[in-house]
Amino acid sequence: MTDAKHPTASDFQRLIQGHHDDPFALLGPHFADDTQYVTAFDPGAHQMWAVIDGTSHPLDPVQDAPGVFRGKVPGDAPYHLKGAAQGSEWEFEDAYRFGPVLGEVDEYLLGEGRHHRMWEALGAHIREHEGCWGTQFAVWAPNAQRVSVVGEFNWWNGLRHSMRRRGATGVWEIFIPNVTDGAIYRYEIVGPDGTIQPLKADPVGFGSEHPPANASIVRDITGYGWSDDAWMTTRAEAQKREAPISVYEVHLPSWRRKNDNRPISYIEAAQELVEYVTEMGFTHIELLPISEYPFDGSWGYQPVGLFAPTIRCGLPHEFRDLVNAAHRAGLGIILDWVPGHFPTDPHGLGKFDGTALYEHADPREGFHRDWNTLIYNYGRAEVANFLTANALYWLEEYHADGLRVDAVASMLYRDYSRNPGEWVPNKDGGRENYEAIDLLRRVNTESYGENPGIMTVAEESTAYPGVSQPVDQGGLGFGFKWNMGWMNDTLEYMKTDPLYRTHHHHKMTFGLVYAFSENFILPISHDEVVHGKSSMLGKMPGNEWEKFANLRAYYGFMWGHPGKKLLFMGQELAQRSEWNHDAQVDWDCLSNPQHAGMQALVRDLNTLYRDTPALYARDCFESGFEWIIGDDQTNSVFAWIRHGNDGDPDVVVICNMTPQEHGSYRVGMPAKGRWREALNSDSELYGGGNRGNYGGVDAKDGTHHGQPAYADVTLPPLSAIYLVHEG
Repeated sequence: MTDAKHPTASDFQRLIQGHHDDPFALLGPHFADDTQYVTAFDPGAHQMWAVIDGTSHPLDPVQDAPGVFRGKVPGDAPYHLKGAAQGSEWEFEDAYRFGPVLGEVDEYLLGEGRHHRMWEALGAHIREHEGCWGTQFAVWAPNAQRVSVVGEFNWWNGLRHSMRRRGATGVWEIFIPNVTDGAIYRYEIVGPDGTIQPLKADPVGFGSEHPPANASIVRDITGYGWSDDAWMTTRAEAQKREAPISVYEVHLPSWRRKNDNRPISYIEAAQELVEYVTEMGFTHIELLPISEYPFDGSWGYQPVGLFAPTIRCGLPHEFRDLVNAAHRAGLGIILDWVPGHFPTDPHGLGKFDGTALYEHADPREGFHRDWNTLIYNYGRAEVANFLTANALYWLEEYHADGLRVDAVASMLYRDYSRNPGEWVPNKDGGRENYEAIDLLRRVNTESYGENPGIMTVAEESTAYPGVSQPVDQGGLGFGFKWNMGWMNDTLEYMKTDPLYRTHHHHKMTFGLVYAFSENFILPISHDEVVHGKSSMLGKMPGNEWEKFANLRAYYGFMWGHPGKKLLFMGQELAQRSEWNHDAQVDWDCLSNPQHAGMQALVRDLNTLYRDTPALYARDCFESGFEWIIGDDQTNSVFAWIRHGNDGDPDVVVICNMTPQEHGSYRVGMPAKGRWREALNSDSELYGGGNRGNYGGVDAKDGTHHGQPAYADVTLPPLSAIYLVHEG
C-alpha cells in the first residue's frame, strides 16, 4: 500500500480505455489524506463492495468511468471484492491488492541478462502469495504501453488484469488469485504506437493448447519425484568421448501411432520406446524438438513454446516419466534444440511488443529466406539470456542428458544462404556472426558448468574450426559434432553402382583425413530420408538382394569407422518408404525376413560395439585407427584396424563393396594367431548368403600391407566383417 494523491478523471479515462501503463498506481488500496481508499475495476459491475471479515464496505461508482468504483475502507486488513449487476452477485479477490512477487535480485539479473534460472522468474507460476493461492504471471515486453493477461478467468478482457511494470527491466508482472493449473491464457500487448498486437503466447510458458489452438496453459512443473539418481551420478562416464555412444534418433509423434492414429504418449513411450531402444542396444535416444510448435510439418524445428514439452504426447510431468524411465534403463536422452530461428506465427515471438524485440529489425540480419523464419538478435543481452536459460531449463528441470543444436552453420555466418549485398557484415567487415558465436560459447560453458556429465552436439555442416574444442582453447565448446561431410561422401558412394565405385573410392576414405579434428558423431539422420531423397534401402543400387546387402555392408562400415553412431528410426528396419511425419515407422515390414535380418544386424552391431573397447575407446584419437588397405580401388575393398587401450584386443574391419566374392583375399594383420569372426553382415541371420570365415582365420608371420602378419580371408559380396584377435 502506498501514499498517493487522489486520481484524476484523466487517470480513470486512461484506465477504461486501456492506455494506463501503471494500473497498480490507481487500482487496489492506497492512502490519500491519511485515509485508505480502495479503487476497483470490473467492466461488468453496476455495484461494488470491499468485504473485510464479512462486513461489506460500499464503493462508489466513478463518474464517466463505467465499471470503476472507489471508496473509503477502514483499516488495512486484507479484503476481497463483491460485485453486482442485474440481480446477480459475485465475489472475487482483487489482484491489485497484492504486492509484487519478483524481488530486487530477479530485477537486477533480468536487467543484466544474466538470470541463469530465468524461467523461475518469468512465465506463469502457481504459488501462495500474501496468504492467497493463485498464479504469478511475468513477461518481458520493454516497449509496450500496456500488457495484460487474458483468459477464460477474465472473459478474455484485456482491461481486467493489466500488469505492473517492473522498472527499467522491461518486465511486467501480476499475481492473479485463484488461477490454477490448466488455465488457458495469452498476453494482450499494446505496442508503443498504441496498437493492440495479436494475442501472444507466453515465451516462457510451460504448457500449450493442442495445435492448431495456440494459447498458453498454466502448468505446475514443480514437485516431480525423480528416481534416476543412479544414472545422474554416473552419466558422465557414459557420455565422455571414450565411451560407446550409439544414438537412436526419434520423432516421437511418428515413431508409433495408436489405434486412433494418435501419436504415442510420453507415458506409453516410457515403456515401449525405452524397452525397444534397450533391446536394440542403443545407448541414447535423441528426440527431434519436443518444444511446442504450431505446424506438424516442421517436425518441431519451428518452435514457438521453447519452455513447453509438446502437448501432442502429454503433459510436462509425463515427459519427465519418459526421461526417468530411460535413465532407469541406463539410456541417455538428448533433445534437439533450436536457437537458430523461430517462426513468424502471429502468436509467437515476432514483433512481440510491437517492435523487433527477439529478432533483428533489418531482414538482412533477421530473416531466414530458406525457412521463412526470424533470426534471434543474439547481441541483445535479454535475448541471449532467454536462449541460454532455455538450454539450462531442459537440462535441469527435465534431466536431459544433452542438447543437439540444430543448424549451427546458419548461426555462425551472416551470409548463410545469402547472395552478395543481402547480408550485413560484422564490425570487422567479415562474415562471421560474432554475437552468435558468443552465445554458443556461453551456452556450452554454462551448460557444462552447471550440469556435470551432460553433452552438447553441434549439427554444423562447414569446416568451422574447433567446434568441439573447449572455449578456453578458442573453440565453441561443444562436446561432439555431427560429421556431415562423412555422411554426404559415403552415401554418394553407396548410391553408386558397384561397377563404377572404383572411380569414387576416395569418398569412403577421405573422412579419415579429418576424422580426429573434432569429436565426431556419424549421423544417418531424418534429413536423409525425406523430401524425395528416398529411404536408406531405396538409395541402394542393384536388385532386391543387392539393395539389402549394400545397406548391411554400409552399416557394417559405419559401425567400424571411428566416430560415435546415430541412426534415425525406421532405418534399422530398412523400411522402404521415406519417413512420413503423419504416419508411423513401418513396423509391418518386419514380417519380411530381409527386414527382420537388418534389424538383427543393427542390434548385433550395437552389442559388438558396446562390448568391444577397440571400437569406441579411441574414437576421437588418431591412435585408435590404422589403415591396412585403403587403396584397393580395383576390388573396392577397405580394411583397417581399430585399436583400443592397452590390453584391449584389436579389431580388424574389412569391407567388400562389390557383388564379387573374394574367396582367399590376403590381408595384412597386426598380429599372428587366431582371429575370431565376431560379425559378418552376410550371415544368414541377417538375410545374407552365409559366406565367410565362421571358424575364424589364422594369421601367420610375414609382412604384408605393412603389417607383421597376414591371413587369407573370405570376403563375401557386398559385406563387412569384423575380426577380433584372440591370441
